[in-house]
This record gives sequence, structure tokens and C-alpha cells, in this order.
Amino acid sequence: MITSIFSKSKPINFIVVAIFIVLIFVISNFSNLFNDWNETIKSVVKLVLALFLVFLFDFIISKNSLTQKNSYAIMTFGLLFGMFPQALKHMDLLLSNLFVLFALRRLISLHSNINIKKKLFDAAFWIMFATLFYFWAVLFFALVIVALIYHSQNDIKNVIIPFVGVATFFALLLVYNIILYDTYLKPSDFERYASLDYTAYNSKENILRFTVLFTSFVWILVYFFRALPDKNKKLRPSYFLIAWSSIIAILAAIIAPLKNGSEFIFLFAPFSIIMANYIEVISERWFKEVFVVLLIITPIIGLLL
Repeated sequence: MITSIFSKSKPINFIVVAIFIVLIFVISNFSNLFNDWNETIKSVVKLVLALFLVFLFDFIISKNSLTQKNSYAIMTFGLLFGMFPQALKHMDLLLSNLFVLFALRRLISLHSNINIKKKLFDAAFWIMFATLFYFWAVLFFALVIVALIYHSQNDIKNVIIPFVGVATFFALLLVYNIILYDTYLKPSDFERYASLDYTAYNSKENILRFTVLFTSFVWILVYFFRALPDKNKKLRPSYFLIAWSSIIAILAAIIAPLKNGSEFIFLFAPFSIIMANYIEVISERWFKEVFVVLLIITPIIGLLL
């Protein structure tokens, strides 16, 4: 029943997802909403960012025809916020993920073969900008290299362009720091903290949600790679980029300094696209519902454990 509601791309589906995220946000941030005006304003900004992420994600999908005309992807995107509501509490992660999505949008659109140099420049620039808010977003620069392999390996000018984007970012950052702080680089510009301590995951709630997430992810990713040869040849590199971005997102989460679930926010977009592509081809309706119901009941069961 749930999948049938989102089987068509309708404005009402976006509204349903938005309302769901608002509810999750209010529940997870209730203690900060009414403390004082500063906390309330910060909370509202976080909520606006989260909703804008959904809008941007939907725009990227529809603009590049990454799924059929349905709302399975934004449905999954919203449900992942339900599984990992901690992601709604961290402004730095929300902002970093926003700029990574900007970069991913430019890289995915390379399939059009229009403004390739500009898109490579923009992607590299946005990824570097994302590192200001969360250093390990720098891992997504590997997507630019992957995009070069698929689209521009024989054009040396295109290979240089992303590094020009990186240099431009640093030039602007130096100017900004000199004007405001009279220094070239501040220690806080790139805080390089990492952790391989997973004791925070040692709870029944975390074990449950990570089991559901990774079991689903491995299942649908295997299908995704098997189905790639059947995809539109022009769009195939874009699907490879999505698969690679999901793997990079997991690597970023593995070394994340904070282990509370929020570190998986970078996985939301690629996971949702891969899930949507999987749901589209499942013929058994009950099997479609299983995946969706799992994403819905997992956080509820986790609260009861």
C-alpha cells in the first residue's frame, strides 16, 4: 500500500515526506526548540536545510532521469531520516551534505556532454567547500576522478580543471581569512578528527538499525551492479557514480569522529536512488512493502528495546 502511494511522482508525495521529516525533527529536537531564541532559530535553520535537501535530491533525480516517474527515492530519503534522526541535529553535517549533493548533481549531469569543464570545476569546488563543515567530505573528491575516467580521460584540459577548482577554493579561503582574521589558514578550517572506536554502536537499537541498513544495502547494491548493463548507455556512468558515492559515504562513516548515526547522512542520497531502482523492478508487491516497512518499523522497535 505504501509503495503504491509513491508509485507516481506527485506534489502530494513531497508534502507527505516533508511532513514526516518535520515530525521526526520536532521529536528529536524538542528539547532545543523552546529553550531560547538562539536555539530555536538554529533549529529552524536545520529543519529548512533538511527540507531543502529533499527538494534538491528530488530535482537531481527528475532532471537526470535516475529513476522512473515515481517518488520512491524521496520516500526512502525521508525514511532514512527516521532511522537516523541524529542527522537532523548537526548543522555542519547538513551543510556538508548539501554541498556534496551540489557536486554530485554536476557530476551526474556530465552525461549530457555540455559544459564539461564548468561542471568538473564546480564539482571540485563544491566538494572542497563541503570539507569546511566536515573534513571527511574530501573523500568525495574521488568521485571527480571517477567522472574523469568515464567522461574525459583523453582530454588533458579536463583533467586539470578540477584541480583549478581546488586552487580557486583555497585562493578564496586565503583571501577570506586574511581580510577577517589577518591569517592565511585557521586551525578550525579543516578539523581532521577520525575515530575507529565503535563502542557507541554497542546497543540493541544501533545493532538493529545497522543490521537492517547494511543488509538492505548489500542486497540492493548487488542487484544494482547486475542491472547496470541493462541501463541506458548514456546514463550508465551516472549510475556508476551513484554506486561509488554510496561506497565512499560508508568509508566516511567508518572513520567519522562522532558515532551516533548522523555520520551516515552522506549515504542517504545514493542509497535512496539505488533502493528506488530496485523497488521499480520488483514484481511482487508484498516484497516491495517489506523493504519499506523495515525502514519504518526499525526506529520504532529500536525505541522499545
